[in-house]
Amino acid sequence: MNAYPPIAEHGIVGDLQTTALVSSAGTIDWWCTPRFDSPSVFASLLDSERGGHCQLAADLETGEMAVRQLYLSDTAVLVTRFMAEGGVGEVVDFMDPIQDRTPTDRHRLVRIARVVRGSLPFQFTCRPRFDYARTAHTLTVPDPHRALFQSPRTDLHLQVTDPVALHTDGNDVSARFTLEAGQTAVFVLTSTAADGDAPPAPVRAQVQSEFEGCRKFWQAWLRKCTYRGRWQDMVKRSAITLKLLTYAPTGAPIAAATLGLPEQLGGERNWDYRYTWIRDASLSVRALIDLGFTEEAAAFRRWLRDRLDAGATASGEPLQIMYRIDGEPWLEEEILTHLEGYRGSAPVRVGNAAADQIQLDIYGEAADALAQTSDIGSIRGWRAFTDLLDWLADNWNRPDEGIWETRGGRKDFTYSRLMTWVAFERGIRLAIEHARPADLPRWTRERDAVFAQIVERGWNAKRQAFVQHFDTEVLDASLLLMPKMGFLTPQDPAWLSTLDAMDAELVSDSLVYRYDPAASPDGLRGSEGTFNLCSFLYVEALAEAGRLGQARYAFDKMLTYANHVGLFAEEIGPSGEQLGNFPQAFTHLALVAAAMALDEQLDRAESGPTASA
Repeated sequence: MNAYPPIAEHGIVGDLQTTALVSSAGTIDWWCTPRFDSPSVFASLLDSERGGHCQLAADLETGEMAVRQLYLSDTAVLVTRFMAEGGVGEVVDFMDPIQDRTPTDRHRLVRIARVVRGSLPFQFTCRPRFDYARTAHTLTVPDPHRALFQSPRTDLHLQVTDPVALHTDGNDVSARFTLEAGQTAVFVLTSTAADGDAPPAPVRAQVQSEFEGCRKFWQAWLRKCTYRGRWQDMVKRSAITLKLLTYAPTGAPIAAATLGLPEQLGGERNWDYRYTWIRDASLSVRALIDLGFTEEAAAFRRWLRDRLDAGATASGEPLQIMYRIDGEPWLEEEILTHLEGYRGSAPVRVGNAAADQIQLDIYGEAADALAQTSDIGSIRGWRAFTDLLDWLADNWNRPDEGIWETRGGRKDFTYSRLMTWVAFERGIRLAIEHARPADLPRWTRERDAVFAQIVERGWNAKRQAFVQHFDTEVLDASLLLMPKMGFLTPQDPAWLSTLDAMDAELVSDSLVYRYDPAASPDGLRGSEGTFNLCSFLYVEALAEAGRLGQARYAFDKMLTYANHVGLFAEEIGPSGEQLGNFPQAFTHLALVAAAMALDEQLDRAESGPTASA
């Protein structure tokens, strides 16, 4: 096994309750089960020696071999193909989606090795390391086709078919075998609760039926997509990725499938993203609705209303900035000191202490998500929403940690003020449109007060731009959302000059930095790459401003940074490498929004007398 393949050399498979990352070398480097936010079974992404992995790949001791990885069209079925002089083989990885929305401890990951030409030798190793490699396990191998790895909380059942015969290697198993053209070997990994019932032995016909069912599920789901624009492959891949990162039992999307992947190699900016951020998830609602996936958007809104109904958090705020996927608020952060981190990037954090931060913008994103539908919920739900805005009327005018969760102290962030304006604006609109009771005079006064404060204090005359917070000249790419949220028009002179300032300071060859940490210390050591979310927001802002040539160039350039199967992490590093947790939902929802905005503006320009420059 190669140590630490690049972050982006992976595809993702999942069953809508958990996901696994499979490298282009045929290695499962990451799998947490039974939920996205559960402890890992395989975590070699974070420690190549101690983390645990499962590899299934062609094994050539001599001779050259080309490897290609791809998704079957319009599915989450991943194929890793091995091409050598002696033959062509492939490994197919998939998890059949669990369509029953009841949470389960039983998850099944299927790996099929097959040869389509000639013959190829294969190697298989299975080295689980439970609970982030903190918990020992026992191994039982009752026959050459079965192995049971047992830990105190989780069991992993491995079943294989002929011609594979498992061999023990301490508490791990391995196998070497050769397949001829037309032959297959099936490997089924089933996770259960401790002492869970063993699954039935795999039958090839049944596994083939599972495979066909999985393929048809994704293709049928994607037929709901209404997008017919210029970038269908990338938009559809983003939609599937967003679906894979959504916990079906509650409708809660997670920010990313992983934890601890660094924003800077060797640095300390390593976080756990397997939770549901109010901000990220709320912004995904508009993208899902625009794509035609109304059921997913409605499921998240129900989850959000449940959080409002639950009442004040431990800090006294109506909402916490993030939650576990079942809505639990406890995300205590700890450091896994026994793991070295991806390529030595320590510390490895599990949990997220930023959950205790004050980020006032979340109320605007939540209100915007609730306003994207005519269904505003029950009378009780409306009461919870009005209570939130009444609370916000008393509490909006205070410093917070801001959208980027900086750990350098609270400030009066302009973006946070922007989104409190959005909260009041959406609340007023909903109350009027649906004739619901609300303190409209007060909400209106506070909305206008926020507006005035942003214009007077968030605008920097020297920079001729809106700035990160009221006491700085530093720019912040989060403000690319100003026109999208309706605070001003995309052609407003104040906005165009802000966009020009960002072009000059935050944009590097069409890639966009969030802000300059050197100019605005964020309490953390080191630097970071350009932020993919911001790069796509930049495309959308350019398109809406009528700068179509620049927007299309930036979008096309950004798409070249996708990995081999169309996935994005959080950031792009100085050498063009993907950095941060992977794949990143925020990036993919912003890609969707950028593609749709650019399509709309290009269509409008192409139907007119001249195209915009």
